[in-house]
Amino acid sequence: MAQTLTITNSIRRLRFDADEMTQKALADRVGVTRQTIVAIENAKYYPTLELAFLIARVFDKEISDVFSIEMKD
Repeated sequence: MAQTLTITNSIRRLRFDADEMTQKALADRVGVTRQTIVAIENAKYYPTLELAFLIARVFDKEISDVFSIEMKD
């Protein structure tokens, strides 16, 4: 039986904790569109590894502090 993989993130909370950083401001800092950040926050799009590291760096966090994985049977 195959496992289902779900990746979640804490970007919205991190933005709020970072003086309520806007999605646009984060997008500008990592070189993507605001729509990309919206899609990542809502788990509609999984970022590339490079983008995930860039996002973590903006918040001065480890990638595992921003993104987590859940596997279900």
